[in-house]
Amino acid sequence: MANKKFITCDGNQAAAHIAYMFSEVAAIYPITPSSPMAEHVDEWSAQGRINLFGDTVKVQEMQSEGGAAGAVHGSLQAGALTTTFTASQGLLLMIPNMYKIAGELLPCVFHVSARTLASHSLCIFGDHQDVMACRQTGFAMLCEGSVQEVMDLSAVAHLATLESRVPFINFFDGFRTSHEYQKIEVMDQEDLRPLVPMDKVSEFRNRALSPEHPVARGMAENPETFFAHREVCNAYYDAVPAIVEKYMAAVSKITGREYKLFSYYGADDAERVIICMGSVTEAAREAIDYLNAKGEKVGMVSVHLYRPFSVKHLLAAVPKTCKKIAVLDRTKEPGASGEPLYLDVKDAFYNEKERPVIVGGRYGLGSADTTPTMIISVFDNLALPEPKDHFTVGIVDDVTFASLPLEEEKALGGEGIFEAKFYGLGADGTVGANKNSVKIIGDNTDKYCQAYFSYDSKKSGGFTCSHLRFGDTPIRSTYQIKTPNFVACHVQAYLHMYDVLRGLRDNGTFLLNTIWEGEELAANLPNNVKRYFAEHNITVYYINATKIAQEIGLGNRTNTILQSAFFRITEVIPVDLAVEQMKKFIVKSYGKKGQDVVDKNYQAVDRGGEYKQLAIDPAWASLPADAKVERDEPAYISELVRPINAQNGDLLPVSAFKVSEDGTWEQGTAAYEKRGVAAFVPVWKKENCIQCNKCAFVCPHAAIRPFVLNEEELKGYQGESIEMKAPAAMKGMHFVQQVDVLDCLGCGNCADVCPGLKGVKALEMVPLEGQMGEAANWDYCVKNVKSKQDLVDIKLNPKNSQFATPLFEFSGACSGCGETPYVKLVSQLFGDRQMIANATGCSSIYSGSIPSTPYCKNEKGQGPAWANSLFEDFCEFGLGMVMANKKMRARIESLLRKVLMCECSCAEMKELAQRWIDNQNDAAITREVADKMKPMLEAGAAKGHELAQQLLELSHYLTKRSQWIIGGDGASYDIGYGGLDHVLASGEDVNILVLDTEVYSNTGGQASKATPVGAIAQFAAAGKRVTKKDLGLMQATYGYVYVAQIAMGADQAQCLKAIREAEAYPGPSLVIAYAPCINHGLKIKGGMGRSQEEEKRAVACGYWHLWRYNPALADEGKNPFTLDSKEPDWDLFQDYLDHEVRFLSLKKALPEQAQELFDETKKAAQRRYASYVRKTKEDWSL
Repeated sequence: MANKKFITCDGNQAAAHIAYMFSEVAAIYPITPSSPMAEHVDEWSAQGRINLFGDTVKVQEMQSEGGAAGAVHGSLQAGALTTTFTASQGLLLMIPNMYKIAGELLPCVFHVSARTLASHSLCIFGDHQDVMACRQTGFAMLCEGSVQEVMDLSAVAHLATLESRVPFINFFDGFRTSHEYQKIEVMDQEDLRPLVPMDKVSEFRNRALSPEHPVARGMAENPETFFAHREVCNAYYDAVPAIVEKYMAAVSKITGREYKLFSYYGADDAERVIICMGSVTEAAREAIDYLNAKGEKVGMVSVHLYRPFSVKHLLAAVPKTCKKIAVLDRTKEPGASGEPLYLDVKDAFYNEKERPVIVGGRYGLGSADTTPTMIISVFDNLALPEPKDHFTVGIVDDVTFASLPLEEEKALGGEGIFEAKFYGLGADGTVGANKNSVKIIGDNTDKYCQAYFSYDSKKSGGFTCSHLRFGDTPIRSTYQIKTPNFVACHVQAYLHMYDVLRGLRDNGTFLLNTIWEGEELAANLPNNVKRYFAEHNITVYYINATKIAQEIGLGNRTNTILQSAFFRITEVIPVDLAVEQMKKFIVKSYGKKGQDVVDKNYQAVDRGGEYKQLAIDPAWASLPADAKVERDEPAYISELVRPINAQNGDLLPVSAFKVSEDGTWEQGTAAYEKRGVAAFVPVWKKENCIQCNKCAFVCPHAAIRPFVLNEEELKGYQGESIEMKAPAAMKGMHFVQQVDVLDCLGCGNCADVCPGLKGVKALEMVPLEGQMGEAANWDYCVKNVKSKQDLVDIKLNPKNSQFATPLFEFSGACSGCGETPYVKLVSQLFGDRQMIANATGCSSIYSGSIPSTPYCKNEKGQGPAWANSLFEDFCEFGLGMVMANKKMRARIESLLRKVLMCECSCAEMKELAQRWIDNQNDAAITREVADKMKPMLEAGAAKGHELAQQLLELSHYLTKRSQWIIGGDGASYDIGYGGLDHVLASGEDVNILVLDTEVYSNTGGQASKATPVGAIAQFAAAGKRVTKKDLGLMQATYGYVYVAQIAMGADQAQCLKAIREAEAYPGPSLVIAYAPCINHGLKIKGGMGRSQEEEKRAVACGYWHLWRYNPALADEGKNPFTLDSKEPDWDLFQDYLDHEVRFLSLKKALPEQAQELFDETKKAAQRRYASYVRKTKEDWSL
């Protein structure tokens, strides 16, 4: 390694590194897992990095992927070398422009982290479904299988497109390659400079549209010429393979790594060969080495240039001795005679006289792990006299029996590879620390290293597992670690939730973050854990990093402490070097957040040595198995939900999903999780409680609720209660503010907003362990205490609203989430008749990620019906629901009119029919009528009455529905704005709730049109330079749209009133809710545990304003605009900005420009406020 330059990076960074060199413009839009490529380019441009043309890259964020593709197209036509980065549905939105770009022979490269397409469900992980949907566009397609290949071959795509004029998709596996960290050799810009065909660059520039030599492009064409004209491009495509081959040879000469269009690996005389592309080729090499060492004759052809598909080069790559071929596709095409690569290979051999037996199979959909052992099963299948065709790999298909047998996993990763796994909690810093660890080792030693990170679908607070490998030889293991040498468990609750010891090698090491010590720790460890320790001679260390983090002031961020402990325990590099490098990375990672954060993390490094060793009792080897927990729950939960939650979903057979063939999932499964992952939970002090219910109102996870018990219910309750004071209908009953300690995420917002009695709070955050007894009290209340919401008007005030059962609970949202309190409140007010069309984004992920469904049912079995379509069409999706509902209810009205005319209908039925017809848009009356009518319809249908049968089929439409469309600011201000505007303009009775975090929260905090001027965000590394769009005021110009801007933490009553008015308004409504986000980086003490307070501060200083526009008032001659927030104290504005990292970091990045931008942020807020004041003075009496 001495004379080569190495870096430790992931595939996205490698692609971006090359793309930057060859690009002058990048038109971008965020999408997982490709966004980091664009973020790197944006950051490098902001830092002044120079490309091959002596300039920086102009980065332009667009409103959608379709917009980005259009901008790429326009920029290319205007003569700038332009690129973009995308994946999945985003790539599909680019397809129309891709046809144009290819048809016009415009050289460019689209870099794609290949990802699954949404079908029966959304999956953000990797396979080839998206790129395969583009193989017909005319783009050439180049594939890489490792981070090093991405670094080497991305340049080939850029060089080849310049020479050939054919545009390229340069793709690699999403997550497995895009997010895998490897120590790789860097391609240097100066090494590539001699390869750039500058004559072709000049030709490209000379073809640019210009008034100086005007031409027309994009013409319309008629039948007599179109066909022949289309065929004239053939020569360009015919030339591509040779051009790519030329540049591969040139790159091979620079790197010493040989690349071909189809690269062969294996025995020269192989009889069984697999053909595949992407990251699986790396794992396949391990399987091939293993089998060939045993004397078998196997090999692999890895495909690099997939389009144009060169039959000549493929045939040359396959050994002449080959008798059988298995083609592996990482995609699924239902209804086809085979997947794409399989069909291409079969076609290639069609005219060969001695053609081998060719079979095909699918593997790895949605990043399903594909190991060398699974590849061995493919070779075993080829060894059969009649190999199975159209097979699947890595799953158990007990429905169509397509799967190959699963074999016991073998450790084939190579000798001397050290493997470590780290189990963490989302946002505890574990993943970030491990990214730093692998860079520390890679950059400071001669060792090779690799890191990969797996997650569940929850936001911060979810499950994470980091997989790190280190060794003296290159690492090719593109799959998760199965047999670690070292395991760290950073959350003690995981010992009961997951099999964290699975595969830990004999004589391995285990580190546990725990609040227990010595004998207490041993007493609390599950038997299966202790038995494993003893049977496998595991060395066990433990540390109370939670306590240390609290003492230092890091909250729940235990990452640096545990990272330090890892280096000290394993000594993979000298401890002094590790400490020095950790502190360097702390400055890099946290410097923008302030010196106080840096200093606290320095302390964390120094205290990482405070671990102890647990003595292992040999007698533990004889301990009995832990008693099986018996639960009173549906089989659906036990047999499907729990295995997936335990990270054992990969063990479920296909038949397990026959209950969900179309992706339908039961509501309310989140209630069965009971994870117990909070370090601190609230304890209720009844003597200080004034029964205001503010705590329940703001809880992001519905984990604290007021229960009202009658005398009978009180008898079985073991906790404390107080007498109800108000409202009158509940006087004499017993009030309990019950905490669900196992579902609480410990944010502390409840305690923060609690006014208490005379300033003494009724809630205090205390360690979870001392509150475990409250779990039984919660279970009792949920199962035995009936809702008393019918006794009060739940829409009257915030206090009353919380007596309504939340029909949105325990979501996967971040601890302290600013969005979910609004979603929960809507479910309490209207959930029993609520329809929801949810945009893709944070709100869709925490609202519905298999197997967790937080929306649930009330005591009558009613609850929100929820569905997610796409990011860009959420409003249209919701309007479609309205259209269907209107059509079906019109049919009901027609049938009920027949009931009125029918002599066989009884008087009571006729009376109900007339009442429904007269009041069909009244929710309360239609519910009452429906409850009375349904039994009568059932009786009539049973007797064979046709009208009754038809009405019974439609009876679920009887109650007036409350249609809600929910999305974030990225969906509402940007990609879905056209749909939002159209749906509001339709005049239909829909309610749109915009959860405004002012960034694309779900994809990592990219700037949107909701991002204020001056804020730093991804794609706005130098601070946003234009002001926030006033979406609400824009939509108010229609005059017939109800609009409100709210912030729960600033004014709970105004929040409730706006939501109530919006739903009651018989037309379109738009409610824009301010929602602090973890991406904002709250510097206020308590962080996201003070998100409600942050909303209050935002309104107080004038950053956010509360107002309502109610068209119903205009009909009365009154001003429809009401400004609800008080005049701001503008002197507080700068302090507000200084307490959010998204603003504060600008001072670090661009100190000279920061204050100028901050002043503009304030001016923009003042201009908005002034415009609202002017609205209040309008005369509507005319």
